[in-house]
Amino acid sequence: MAKKTVATLRTSTGKNYAKVIKAVKSEKTGAYTFKEEMVPVDDVKEHFKK
Repeated sequence: MAKKTVATLRTSTGKNYAKVIKAVKSEKTGAYTFKEEMVPVDDVKEHFKK
């Protein structure tokens, strides 16, 4: 399944997206988890302001 994701990112429409990985601290345990999202390249800075 991962190979299919990589293959779709190489198309002409997939080049306009970036994979954003953000560390989020859990309130219960204090441990960090990572949240991954596909965001349009133009909206990356706005995504991190949230």
